[in-house]
Amino acid sequence: MRKLVASLLVLLLVGLLVAGCGGVTKKKIVVGLDDNFPPMGFRDDKNNIVGFDVDMAKEAAKRLGMEVEFKPIDWNSKEAELNGKRVDVLWNGLTITEKRKENIAFTKPYMENRQIIVVNANSPIKSKADLAGKVVGVQDGSSSVEAVEKDAATLKSFKELKKYPDNVAALMDLKAGRLDAVVVDEIVGRYYIAKKPGEYAILADNFGSEEYGVGLRKDDKELLDKLQKVLDEMKKDGTAAKISKQWFGADIVK
Repeated sequence: MRKLVASLLVLLLVGLLVAGCGGVTKKKIVVGLDDNFPPMGFRDDKNNIVGFDVDMAKEAAKRLGMEVEFKPIDWNSKEAELNGKRVDVLWNGLTITEKRKENIAFTKPYMENRQIIVVNANSPIKSKADLAGKVVGVQDGSSSVEAVEKDAATLKSFKELKKYPDNVAALMDLKAGRLDAVVVDEIVGRYYIAKKPGEYAILADNFGSEEYGVGLRKDDKELLDKLQKVLDEMKKDGTAAKISKQWFGADIVK
């Protein structure tokens, strides 16, 4: 009996040592997202979180043998949420920028995107130059802000750069006449505009192109490597293309 107890104590101590050394495999991955960012991540009519990135994350988690939880966050505080370990990844049309690379580790790019200029269909604005003296809307904390700020001359010509909690609110203000234009991710803008035929127009000019990646903590290299391997497999076996076609009608995965 004493031998049995001693053996159990040894097993318990070994288990505690393994846990202390980080040997326990993570069972769940928490995905931080803006749940008002269609078609990448948003709520459907039944209040379920759905979208292209949501489907990609579900498939990746399944292949990793992990549960997945989708946690809506304030996108303007996304880096604090990630590095404060309240979420494990940022997966919601996250643009890869040099500034973000200082605090975030990224997967390889999985999609290209442009920062487009949206105006009302009857707007006299036809180019970037026409934005002089106008009120332009963007989502606060988004790469749209950085893209506009890079074009210092155009930004300086604005009457105001107005920031919103999400793109949908900005586009609603555009429709209401409280804005003259909105700068938005092309993937999001075109999805929203397609649902409102005849209401909006997209200018030929834009504020540059960019790439989306999944963001992780810099010290989470093991998860980054495993996730990248799974994403590569999803692309190779056609699963990523299948998910893309369901949301965009075409394979636009990079």
